[in-house]
Amino acid sequence: MWRTLTGAVAGLLVLFVGSLAFNAASGQSRWPGPLDFVRVHPWVVLLLLIPVSLIGLWQAPRRDRAREPLAPAAYRLPPRNTNFTGRDATLRELRQHLTSVSNDAMLVVHGLGGVGKTQLAVEYAYRYLSKYRFVAFVDAEDPDLVASQFVSLAGELGLVEASSGQVIPRVYGKLVDRRPWLIIFDNGEKPGALTPALPSGDLAGNGHVIVTTRVSGWSSRAGVIDLDVFTRRESVELLTRRVPGMTEAVADEIAEQLGDLPLALEQAAGYMGYNHTAPEAYLTLLTSRLDDMIARGELADRPAVVVATLWQLSVRRLATDQPQAVRLLELCALLAPEPIPLGLFTGSPEIVNVGAADPLAWDTTVGALAGLGLARRGNASLVVHRLVQAAVRAAMPHEAHTDARVRLCRALVAAVPHDIHGDPDARPRWQELLPHVIAVTKDEPPAECAAETAVLLRLASTFLVQIGDYAVALPLCERALAIDESLEGRDAEAGFDLITLAQIHRDLDALERSRTLAERALRLHESCLPADSPAIATDLATLARTLCLLGEHRAALPLAERALQIDEAAHGPDDPYVSFDLIALANVHVDLGDQATALPLISRALEIREAIYAPDHLYIGYVLVFKAQVLHTLNDPAAADFARRGAQILQTRLGRTHPKTEDAFALVDRLR
Repeated sequence: MWRTLTGAVAGLLVLFVGSLAFNAASGQSRWPGPLDFVRVHPWVVLLLLIPVSLIGLWQAPRRDRAREPLAPAAYRLPPRNTNFTGRDATLRELRQHLTSVSNDAMLVVHGLGGVGKTQLAVEYAYRYLSKYRFVAFVDAEDPDLVASQFVSLAGELGLVEASSGQVIPRVYGKLVDRRPWLIIFDNGEKPGALTPALPSGDLAGNGHVIVTTRVSGWSSRAGVIDLDVFTRRESVELLTRRVPGMTEAVADEIAEQLGDLPLALEQAAGYMGYNHTAPEAYLTLLTSRLDDMIARGELADRPAVVVATLWQLSVRRLATDQPQAVRLLELCALLAPEPIPLGLFTGSPEIVNVGAADPLAWDTTVGALAGLGLARRGNASLVVHRLVQAAVRAAMPHEAHTDARVRLCRALVAAVPHDIHGDPDARPRWQELLPHVIAVTKDEPPAECAAETAVLLRLASTFLVQIGDYAVALPLCERALAIDESLEGRDAEAGFDLITLAQIHRDLDALERSRTLAERALRLHESCLPADSPAIATDLATLARTLCLLGEHRAALPLAERALQIDEAAHGPDDPYVSFDLIALANVHVDLGDQATALPLISRALEIREAIYAPDHLYIGYVLVFKAQVLHTLNDPAAADFARRGAQILQTRLGRTHPKTEDAFALVDRLR
């Protein structure tokens, strides 16, 4: 139609010009029919015909091009994932980078296996398909097979006689006619292995290249986007959309167990869909049998891919190239999915065989895990995703698992502070190591490290008591006692477990239970330790405090005095443990109504602690509140200042809603 219109308009223009010429030559005053309008209004007709003619001339070539045979729009591009979730900001960033004048038209998407790099690249291709004349998808995991895929790609482009040696530059040369084009190299290796397949020179400016990879080292070759796991919102969105009956609360817990890894979430949805498993039941299985569940649940578009085997190729490569890195990965697999201090390995002779003795070998060992995307390396720490850990654990032989646990138990015993009350740096160090202690000790221990497991459990319990988390501390200490009582020659250690349990039950107001445990601990220690042992002083002070709470103040007084004498003789007058004995003795005098005798004991304890601990240490907060209570009883106006300072420390350390903090602020309010 447009071709006909163009011809008609062109004919009218010819007629118009010819008629004007005829009119000028013949001097006729009128033209036949409607052509007389042309004679009377020639410029109006001309202004009307010119734009119509231009439109016709513009549309005709477009229609002609539409009739040309279309080249294939895509080569081996996987089907679009209809369940693709989120990543909108990342897709926009990818597009902006590729189309920016200041950037190279090549971008690397780097991240952990299963994080969704391939899905992101494929979604980009479909979302912006109209912007390209040709899109190709190349499997780059094995660099030796890339050339053969280019031979097939050459056939798609009509290059029937392309040899494998010349096929890559010839393909890029042919793609000049199809620009702009997009090529996705999926799961690429290091840049050196893939460089021969990448466009260079002028050819690189004709299209865009996206490389997905787990391997680091691309920043000098192209721009890099580090793709992280889903946000929790994206994880919950995927699960609630895919799984009928899935609530946001259950989805949140499943996402937590799976570390928000997109592939694992897809696999979980696939498992629940195929087996018709209720979300709550799946969560129970996931919580109790994570190592087994990561091998179950197929993806509709990738039936051979499961989380359990996702990193096998990388681990096999490490086993060949750097076996020490595999050993380090196995050790990390038994720890918590939290930052692992590298000093845990370098500072312990138990783990020196992973290469930590040689700084260069150690750096390359740790770097190998980070370079292959199996871990994320910080300045002094290493983080391994919980599902990488689960996959490695599932593949470990029983002997390797046992050996790794024994070594980690011994390394942790050497790394954690034992003097939790007296060491000013104990708190931050324990906060760093506590998740790993709990992870390593959560199962029944091998015989080779049963004693070390009991020590770790009791020390962890003691630290948790210090920060007021009795609910977690109690079962840990009960496990420590059960292990120590099952072993020969562990009477002293069992006594330590008993006195820690006594302190927990005392703080939980189970006073009779606390008294029984403290008396057992004292008898046990008096039977196997010297009479002046500081451990006996701890038993005496704990029992004295419990007796006071039971109203037996007279019986408590000599116990508290004896405890103070033992620790002063063993540690000196300014030791932190002496401050605990002073507080215990002061409590007895307060309960006896003798605040005047208690006050100097409390003041001395405060001086000792302020000289040793940080100004906002929890132990200083406790003493400040205790002193405020005694001063208030003695009608001393200084009580308000001590109460306020103590309450602020407790709020900082325990939180505003902790019972001890609430009691402290109630005292502040009374003193106002």
